Amino acid sequence: MIKNFSPRLYQQTILGTAARANTLVVLPTGMGKTALAFLLAAQRLHHYPKSKILMLAPTKPLCEQHVESFKNHLNVAEENVVLFTGSVKPEKREILWKDAQVIVSTPQGLENDVINQRVKLQDVSLLIFDEAHHATGEYAYVWIADRYEKTSKYSRILALTASPGSDLETVKEVCSNLKIEKLEVRTDRDPDMKPYIQDVQLNWVPVKFPEEYKIVQKYLKDCRKSKLLEAKGLGFCNDPEARKTDLLRLQGELIKKISSGEKDFDAMRSMSLVAEALKVEHGIEMLECQGVHQCYEYLDGIVKQAATSKTKAVKNLMLDANFKSALYHSQKLVENNVEHPKLTKMKEMLSDITKEKKAIIFTQFRDSASLIVKNLEEMNITAHIFVGQAKKKGIGFSQKKQKEILDQFRNGEFQILVATSVAEEGLDIPKVDEVIFYEPVPSAIRAIQRRGRTGRLEKGEVTVLMTSGTRDEGYKWSAHHKEKRMYRNLDKLKSDFTLVQQQQNKTLDQFIPKNQVVAVVADHREKNNRIVKELIEMGLSVKTEQLVSADYVVSGKVGVELKKIPDFIASIIDRRLLDQMRDLKANFEKSVLIIEGEEDMYSIRKVHANAIRGMLASIALGFNIPILHTKNPKDTAALLAVMAKREQDTGRTYSLHAGKPVSEKEQQEFFISSIPNMGLVNARRLLECFGSIKSVVESSVEDLVKIEGIGKKTAERLVDFFKKEYIIKK
Repeated sequence: MIKNFSPRLYQQTILGTAARANTLVVLPTGMGKTALAFLLAAQRLHHYPKSKILMLAPTKPLCEQHVESFKNHLNVAEENVVLFTGSVKPEKREILWKDAQVIVSTPQGLENDVINQRVKLQDVSLLIFDEAHHATGEYAYVWIADRYEKTSKYSRILALTASPGSDLETVKEVCSNLKIEKLEVRTDRDPDMKPYIQDVQLNWVPVKFPEEYKIVQKYLKDCRKSKLLEAKGLGFCNDPEARKTDLLRLQGELIKKISSGEKDFDAMRSMSLVAEALKVEHGIEMLECQGVHQCYEYLDGIVKQAATSKTKAVKNLMLDANFKSALYHSQKLVENNVEHPKLTKMKEMLSDITKEKKAIIFTQFRDSASLIVKNLEEMNITAHIFVGQAKKKGIGFSQKKQKEILDQFRNGEFQILVATSVAEEGLDIPKVDEVIFYEPVPSAIRAIQRRGRTGRLEKGEVTVLMTSGTRDEGYKWSAHHKEKRMYRNLDKLKSDFTLVQQQQNKTLDQFIPKNQVVAVVADHREKNNRIVKELIEMGLSVKTEQLVSADYVVSGKVGVELKKIPDFIASIIDRRLLDQMRDLKANFEKSVLIIEGEEDMYSIRKVHANAIRGMLASIALGFNIPILHTKNPKDTAALLAVMAKREQDTGRTYSLHAGKPVSEKEQQEFFISSIPNMGLVNARRLLECFGSIKSVVESSVEDLVKIEGIGKKTAERLVDFFKKEYIIKK
């Protein structure tokens, strides 16, 4: 089933392992991880010809590359290899899934399809996770892997990455989340890899920190230190020279302390001081690693923000003498065009670049990327900026635009791609002669990904610009030690691989028998909520649709509104809460409000405690709506499951049709929307068009398909449903 491809020896060896067990493959960038995907896909389709292959990748451009690889090398009809992304409508994805053999998808969209049962994972014989190091925390990979393992008839998982992480616990978490049973790790030191590894020359180029910059640096450091000394005096900062990671940890501890409801004004003041220190810390980093132009842009942005912001940290900085002095001196340096020596060195390195050569320059920040492109163009070197989708200062590229730029780079329409982190991961950009790091990065994963953009087919060169005596040096050694630790940990896991089994969570099996179907309807705006996933894990049937009121419906009689504590307080402030409670009461015979979270609701915002108590009293006594409290999404899901089970228990008559009709109009809508797969929106459209229930029932397929949202199949099903005889079983 393979065409136009001959596997290498190490690929055949890895394939043998992956065919027998769920496998995590760690291969250097450019060494054919995607090839393993289509090789194993061919093997699984040979054994299970009626099954499907599903490959997940984090971005659309990466998915598009994989689609091309499968079409070029896997011997299946091209129309049976399909791409699922957010730009493909859910209804279209459901239709494409039925006939497709190979589906390549971004994870978030597919997660929603699984929740809404538009795709059936039980038909998938191979699930491939590209850039598998993402499989931590709440990332969609984690839940999809779990659902697949529980539902597939013939499951097999292949996980691919160049860098799973330097921390042993993180690697174990990835393995556990993706149900990994075997590890296959290859480095450039392995004998079966050496014939295919291209030489990549690594150059560390130190540059001197400019004397002119040191005065700005001193003012910023003095500003930062003064904030932390004040926090130390309040008892919340032990070290006024604390590193950024320590400050972030301290900030988290202070937020936790304040949100617990403890009204400690020293803690509140300290939190503001730490926030100020972190802002100044970022300014120092911009100055040291990027340049005074970028530093001034950032400091000036704080000034502009202070004019409208209510944030104390921003306003307080504007009153600080050291901050104002740093701003003044940085402005003078910008006016005198004192550029960072990194920029000078980079221009010197590229001054004799030939037209045949291609290079990628990586930088952390868009301001630096724009400045680099401007300087290269002044040297008559063709260059293009490459950034992510988010619009910042008017710059942001859609995925379509990103693909267009990469195609232009491949085709030689410009020589140098100046990219932020968006280009680090996975993109196949062949024949890049040189990669330049405008600054070192402290992450082993990102350093490996950046280096992997060159030396794929021919020899390559990597140059890292580093400002002496600054955090650049710390970042260099941080990434170096993390990478070494990553390979040590992988060797340790490889020699003694024991999958850490996650503790089995207690389920509601004791409450919900396996032969009993318990269903919950969730508002479609809740589909990304962890609660929906938790309900599915508990074995409930979950359907998402547009609800007029309520977030969850546990029976036709019971509607549930869910509020996290910050949203509950916000809805009191903007006065929408009473309207929501009024709608809930009007549409359901029984209504429930669930407030989720462990924060102290009386300290979230500046709302008088009596205003909150008054609202709680109004809901409970005025609307007669009970208020229940839960700790977290898992707790909320468990409560909803028990409520649904109670309402839908054997012997009770129930319907998941939401709402209680009052007026004749509502009763008509209720009648039509109770037809299977109809819903309230379509019911209203039908009644608005035909005028009465009788006219709807007597309508033809041709009449029905004219209505927005009613397709031919739905119309045929409706007409057939209206004509079907009621059969009494004897």
